[in-house]
This record gives sequence, structure tokens and C-alpha cells, in this order.
Amino acid sequence: MTPAIKALARAKVPHQVLDYPHDPRAPAYGLEAAEALGLAPQSVFKTLLARLDDGRLVVAMVPVSAQLDLKALARAAGARKATMAEPGDAERATGYVLGGISPLGQKKRLESFIDASAAGRDPLYISGGRRGLEIALACADLIALTGAKLTPLAR
Repeated sequence: MTPAIKALARAKVPHQVLDYPHDPRAPAYGLEAAEALGLAPQSVFKTLLARLDDGRLVVAMVPVSAQLDLKALARAAGARKATMAEPGDAERATGYVLGGISPLGQKKRLESFIDASAAGRDPLYISGGRRGLEIALACADLIALTGAKLTPLAR
């Protein structure tokens, strides 16, 4: 049981855990999950960490079929600039390995943002905290648990 699943159980949030055989040669973890589970890529969200120009780390969630617009993320967070976080910084802040970073159950609660396309998509699929594990849950529950702000982030 990962910290993400424990967080959902503690909060008594309805969810479904989906397991699939992870291929270590897969070039994109999120797209691999969508394909392996037969899900629409627009409903599977990847969790990315970015560093703002003021030094803060923030979490951004966008569909696996899209890219994160760093300028849009910086604006949403009230910063001038954002860059992708260094892998080691992302792993230390969340307690998860790349490709398995979940927005839930992170070691340190970071300010979070989710692409506006998530609104009305139920369920959403997010990483369960390890490669090969996805969680299905309602968008409203994800927002409530993470405090994420809905904003346009994808391009």
C-alpha cells in the first residue's frame, strides 16, 4: 500500500486502484498507463514538479496527452518563471520515484495546480505512487485532498 492509497483510505474517499505490468523501456509513463489500461489519455493525469523563480516547488497535473505550459503555471502560482524541478528535488520532496509520483501522500504538501480540463472528468486517473499503479477518483475529491487550483496549464 502506497502513501497515496493510505491517504485516500484515511480520508474515506471512494477510489479504485488499477494495476498494470510496467515496462521499464516505456518512453512515457503516463501514456503507458493509458494504453495498458485502455483509458482515454485526456483522463489520465501526470504529476509534475516545477521550481518557481522564488525557489518554491509546486505540483502541476496535466493530461498525459499534453505538455505542461510552464509560463501558465508560473502565472497561476504568482511567479514570473517556472522550470521543471530537478529529478532528485522532485523525489526528495514527494517521497516517490519519477514515473510514480502521485499528487497524494507526498512527504511535503506543496501548492498544487491541475489543468482546467480536469473539470467534469470523472473519474480522473492519477499515479498511485509507483510505476504500474493508477488510481481512479473524482476530480472534486482530488481537488479537496490536494488543495489544487483548477487553471489552464496544458498545451
